[in-house]
Amino acid sequence: MKSALPAFLSLFLALPLTGETGGDRRSLLNDDPDVIYLVTIVEKPIKLKVIKEAPVYSDKDGNHRLGFLKADQIVELEGMTEKAYRVRGQGTKYGIAGWVPPWAFSHPEENFVDKLKQLYARQIAVNEVIAAKGVAIGMTMDEVSESRGKPTKTSIRRTAKGQSGSWEYIDYDEVKHYITRIDSTSGQAFRQLSHVTREETGKSLIEFEDGLVTALEESENNGPGNLRIIVPPMVVGW
Repeated sequence: MKSALPAFLSLFLALPLTGETGGDRRSLLNDDPDVIYLVTIVEKPIKLKVIKEAPVYSDKDGNHRLGFLKADQIVELEGMTEKAYRVRGQGTKYGIAGWVPPWAFSHPEENFVDKLKQLYARQIAVNEVIAAKGVAIGMTMDEVSESRGKPTKTSIRRTAKGQSGSWEYIDYDEVKHYITRIDSTSGQAFRQLSHVTREETGKSLIEFEDGLVTALEESENNGPGNLRIIVPPMVVGW
């Protein structure tokens, strides 16, 4: 199964990603599937201006209020859901960190709220693919590594126009082999494990251009429904 990257995806440029593929930093964060944490995604912190004093909650659903975030300050966006931002800054009485409604913030980047929503939607989709140990067109090489691990074989081609290449993954199953023996005392036949072999069950070829997956080729065709396209990361002037 093989498909080229659709032309419309070229409209979305790449947001700088961290070089980490999860690891200890990810393990320290909440596993709530509705939350994305920016420390695991972006290289540069996203700074927001607080334009209005706003309540700060300990939970993303706003059930327990911790205090109020002071206006006229710059805070760092640590995490987000569709309806709330997790930030760290100065409260009306002391330093505070928690979940705050988006209406409390502004940013010089045009349409930054819509861009954050796109970033959120993309990362949720990527997390779903990684959880299923899959690969989708538009994913980064780091995301593929996090999902599938180290490739069996790699091929890289560098030109004046950029870099392209492919990663190959071979899937194996362990197959147990048995022999039949006769018990010398009882005369009963029984099976005995003889040896175990690793047999190839499938092969995936993942093609890249400039760090993004552009095509997938599999040794077994599981139907068009298995091909998924992820919007490439965006570039914004955070």
